[in-house]
Amino acid sequence: MEQFGTMSKEDLRKMQLIQLDMLIEVDRICRKNNIKYCIIAGTLLGAVRHKGYIPWDDDADIGMLREDYEKFKELCNTELDKDKFFFQDHSNTPEYRWGYGKLRRNGTVFVRKGQEHLKFKTGVFIDIFPLDGVPNNAIKRGCHNLKCTIIRKLLWAEVGKKSSDNLFVKCLYSLLSVIPLDYIFKLHSKLIEKSNRATSKMVRILTFPTPAKRKYGYLRKWYEELEEIEFEGYKFYAPKEYDEYLTYKFGDYMKLPPENKRNGHSYTKYDLG
Repeated sequence: MEQFGTMSKEDLRKMQLIQLDMLIEVDRICRKNNIKYCIIAGTLLGAVRHKGYIPWDDDADIGMLREDYEKFKELCNTELDKDKFFFQDHSNTPEYRWGYGKLRRNGTVFVRKGQEHLKFKTGVFIDIFPLDGVPNNAIKRGCHNLKCTIIRKLLWAEVGKKSSDNLFVKCLYSLLSVIPLDYIFKLHSKLIEKSNRATSKMVRILTFPTPAKRKYGYLRKWYEELEEIEFEGYKFYAPKEYDEYLTYKFGDYMKLPPENKRNGHSYTKYDLG
């Protein structure tokens, strides 16, 4: 049987279609309530290059500016089809360690490798990323990135202490993991507030790596100036200047990677329901 990674092609496609159902639900809520969102990263690349999922991709990504993200998160309490889905982030899930939200499918399981010991509920998911401002000044932006990196490493410590292959790094993460999660998210909240005091030219996901070659940020206009794009036979919102965005992020994005690079994320357990 043909496989992508260690998941059969048939199961991977089934998971993609579950995620597609979640994308449709996000689109429904956002259109109804005038919330701006856009598909980003590999999901947008798939839309442009494949008119749908990258064949070996096993996740989906949505981006929203912070104000729209907070509105969407609040609306999930009343608008979300809770028979099928649940929204999860650190505000409603103890031990959740990411600075962005996930929409998950009820009745499914998906556990990433190295995260088996985390106790919160899992499930097939799509990532909902909030985007916050970064300083316009390049030097200040570098300092801002350092703060983002510190918070990201503190959040990752509980996973890193078990999954790292380097003994020194594993010990370092073990020390960092004793820092209370509530305290880390207080630091995160302060960074969010400071990052959005003024409207900046660039934005970023605070707790997600953003390399120096991308100037520690992405243009705000890519998340504000949107148009519909086809993905798996449906219309979703995407950056109007998607070519500019994808070139900035991936370079020659229409070129397929080598076959040995065509794989998804590592996992230890899944149940597609």
